Amino acid sequence: MVSTLVAVAPGTRHPGGARTVEALVARVRHRLPDVPVRTAYDGIQRPSLPEALAGLPGSAVVVPLLPGSDRLLVEVLAQRLREAGARPGQPAVLVAAGSSDPGAQGGTARAARLLQEVWRGPVRAAHLTGRGERMSTVVAELDRLGVAPPAVAPYLVEPGELHARARDDARCLGLTTVADVLGDHPSVAEAVARRYRAAVAHRFALSLS
Repeated sequence: MVSTLVAVAPGTRHPGGARTVEALVARVRHRLPDVPVRTAYDGIQRPSLPEALAGLPGSAVVVPLLPGSDRLLVEVLAQRLREAGARPGQPAVLVAAGSSDPGAQGGTARAARLLQEVWRGPVRAAHLTGRGERMSTVVAELDRLGVAPPAVAPYLVEPGELHARARDDARCLGLTTVADVLGDHPSVAEAVARRYRAAVAHRFALSLS
């Protein structure tokens, strides 16, 4: 039996966020036409992950809609920065939602390093919540280095409260260039599909060993 892909979104009260998630999951389904796909939310919306997993026939593969540091995702970030008016090579702050899990900080740092390779300019990581440095600390560090004011690249899938917070924090710091979220982009859907395929292949390999 084919494993169900459970795509996990952060969840938001913002109506545009829900539409973005629906459109993005539809893209994932298009890429995996033979795979059952369900949506779950790690936040205020339902179904929660336990609810989405309940009663599933067979096995499931859980993949966040922001599936970690991935070159496909940072290429979308670079596109969003250009669309916001940032100049390639301009300093940038990659700002993620944040988490109390120390491992999540490592993922954000890796994403910032990948973006720096793509963007060809200095990129620093910051977090909106949880552990990790805040945007104010990172911007102050860049200012001490004497570089130009950075653009802000939100490492977020959907519009909502966190994106609004990133914009507010940037405005308080005098930063005028804030990119849009990753959003309903084909490359984000492809990153999710690839993570699912890799997980299924790994599981199959283990079953043969």
